[in-house]
Amino acid sequence: CGETPYMKLLTQLYGDRMYIANATGCSSIWGGSAPSTPYTVNKEGRGPAWENSLFEDGAEFGYGMNLAVNARQTAAADLARSLAQKEDTPAAVTLCAQKWLNHRRETEGSRTTGQALAAALAKAISAGTGNQEELQALYNMRDMFGQKSVWAFGGDGWAYDIGYGGVDHVLASGENINILVLDTEVYSNTGGQASKATNTGAVAQFAAAGKAVQKKDLAAIAMQYGNVYVAQVAMGANPAQTLRALKEAESYDGPSLIIAYAPCINHGLKAGMNRSMVEMKKAVRAGYWNLLRFDPRLAEEGKNPLQIDSAKPNEDYQSFLRGEVRYASLRMKNPEHADALFAESEKNALGRYESLIQRHNSLEPKEGLAR
Repeated sequence: CGETPYMKLLTQLYGDRMYIANATGCSSIWGGSAPSTPYTVNKEGRGPAWENSLFEDGAEFGYGMNLAVNARQTAAADLARSLAQKEDTPAAVTLCAQKWLNHRRETEGSRTTGQALAAALAKAISAGTGNQEELQALYNMRDMFGQKSVWAFGGDGWAYDIGYGGVDHVLASGENINILVLDTEVYSNTGGQASKATNTGAVAQFAAAGKAVQKKDLAAIAMQYGNVYVAQVAMGANPAQTLRALKEAESYDGPSLIIAYAPCINHGLKAGMNRSMVEMKKAVRAGYWNLLRFDPRLAEEGKNPLQIDSAKPNEDYQSFLRGEVRYASLRMKNPEHADALFAESEKNALGRYESLIQRHNSLEPKEGLAR
């Protein structure tokens, strides 16, 4: 499965402070089928807080989680600030509260100062000093002392199609929330129906003669906002770029969207699903999938916010298509129709890459002009 490696990497990075809103689909099946689960905890007993959402409102569900976390953290900060200003508050609590307030928006800073504040509160409560009711109330909020990482994720049927309105709404909110799309280019969990992410010429349910229209460019739509971190990744093609995109998205104080290419059993890889990482590499080299990162922070620094991480296509596009049954089966049934659709698909792919180059050039800072 091309999906699971992305979540394995993401949880290795942020699992001990991560909230997951998982839209129903393949990812909620391998991710939450009782009595087993792939998610686990570290030696401190901390792991992802996972919850499944309805297919159509996964982004809104994660947005609600984010609002709840923000509200609780704000309440904790208000109480810590109030305690630090009171004369009867133990000096150790006052000092630790002030340090935590100064670093609470930082990943490591909030962790270390939060642990110190929790310890100081526990000691003061045990000693019976200060305003016990308020000290206890803040201590009860200690799970909010560390910075959290909120992620909404699901498949392309959710993000491109049925749940797209919610994804767009959350991206437009300006809130610090991360969206990960596991793009299999088809409704994988319900039998392989065509979605708006299905590419031209691909055979799927409701597109038995090959999909006639091109794939929706979700990354280009999201980049139009200007304040959304956007990335397209393919782990098998460039693991370092995938890792960098995940870290940049998580550190960005605003909405982020990562679209991850994920080979699926519905693709019918002739080389076998154990070669899905190699298939990702082929997809990028053929120009079928482009790697990119759009970071609004770079624009603020006077730099180009769009980085194109994949080179100009240098492998045969049609050979790539022939390596997957979803394309090859159409040529067996109707060679002439298949050739026409596959030529259109290659034209669209080249057009997407050229559009990226044009967008990159248009965003290049002009010498002597402030951005």
